Amino acid sequence: MIRAAVLALVFAVPAAAQQQIPGTEDLFDGEETGDLMREDWENGILVPLNRDRDITREENERVLPGNIAVLRGLDRLTGVVRDIELRVGQTRGMGRLQVQLAECRFPEANPSGDAYAYLTIRDDDAERPDFAGWMVASSPALNPLDHPRYDVWVIRCST
Repeated sequence: MIRAAVLALVFAVPAAAQQQIPGTEDLFDGEETGDLMREDWENGILVPLNRDRDITREENERVLPGNIAVLRGLDRLTGVVRDIELRVGQTRGMGRLQVQLAECRFPEANPSGDAYAYLTIRDDDAERPDFAGWMVASSPALNPLDHPRYDVWVIRCST
């Protein structure tokens, strides 16, 4: 009985009576017709609003291919940190891991600022790779190697 009363109250509240977030009245001062951001806002989807930018345009950074990647590996058991250099297509061992570099890229405008490397990392005892994908030097936690003993991350790419 109480549950039915609560449900009746929840569904009886008209949409117009919903509370508006204070200070948001002037965010949508354009026309009401076809304003997708207004619809998203009203449906509870918070979209960052920057009136000076075209949000439909994707900004891409121009990158150049590199021939060599410098990777850093950590053996969590022994605490040993080791840097290795890999050429594109080369595979090298790092403890029990075999690390293969398929591709390496870096930003044209800032070569020392970031690096992107496509790696395949396989444990000697595993049939399938423990990691296969892009690693980003500036955001190592974005797509990390998930291994109980080793950490591997990209430091830089060069030609």
